[in-house]
Amino acid sequence: MSLHLPSPARVVLLCGPSGSGKSLVAARSGLPVLRLDDFYKEAGDPTLPLVAGSSDIDWDHPGSWDADVAVEAIARLCTTGSTPVPVYDIARSARTGEETLHIGRTPLFIAEGIFAAEIVERCRERGLLADALCLTRGPVTTFRRRFLRDLQEGRKSVPFLLRRGWRLMRAERTIIARQVSLGAHPCGRDEALGRLAAAAAGRQVRQTVA
Repeated sequence: MSLHLPSPARVVLLCGPSGSGKSLVAARSGLPVLRLDDFYKEAGDPTLPLVAGSSDIDWDHPGSWDADVAVEAIARLCTTGSTPVPVYDIARSARTGEETLHIGRTPLFIAEGIFAAEIVERCRERGLLADALCLTRGPVTTFRRRFLRDLQEGRKSVPFLLRRGWRLMRAERTIIARQVSLGAHPCGRDEALGRLAAAAAGRQVRQTVA
């Protein structure tokens, strides 16, 4: 009698500008979620980039994030169904512990974060990728949602949030263009949920190739 091993899970990478609604879409999908924001580097790391002409750390630069550790966590989830994940406190810019994320035998999960597009090609090359999506909502809407969220959660000081928000609003089209160039498909909330449902049902969706 042959032994049928379960197929490895695959990941949908969900990116988009900060405040574009990634967490909401991920929650509405009903799929397990890996929060890629938990792989930020800690304050004091000498490799953290700065905003040009400022002493502010540029938390929107891919260099502020540990892509290698994130990819390995995704690979472990795909092959074993669980992985250790840092617990990251954004307000303190520090890792405060570690948790284990279990996805069981689900064939699909989401990894969401503003840097998800940075690892599209690496996940594709390793056979881990089901789809890659970039949420778009418009600079003004995104600015408002991001500022209210960050203010309510006390993520950073108000002056920092305003400086960051203004900078990101002006750069939003460039941010989206970069994420699309890295292989993410641009879409709104409804299309994203439709593609997630199709992937969960095992139906093919067209992947954007950089």
